Amino acid sequence: MEVSSSTQSLSGGVGQVDILKKAQDVQAQQIEKIIESAQEQSKEITAQKTGVGGNINITG
Repeated sequence: MEVSSSTQSLSGGVGQVDILKKAQDVQAQQIEKIIESAQEQSKEITAQKTGVGGNINITG
């Protein structure tokens, strides 16, 4: 009885570790997307400030 209960708790622990690893992977992907988005926004702001970019308004 004791052996089977300890085996069950070990397998449950392994499942929890897998879930935590998956959650960390998902969080890492989300952080990468946030950083990429922030870098893109920074480029756009720099382009607007310097007048170099896709939003150039030339009127004559």
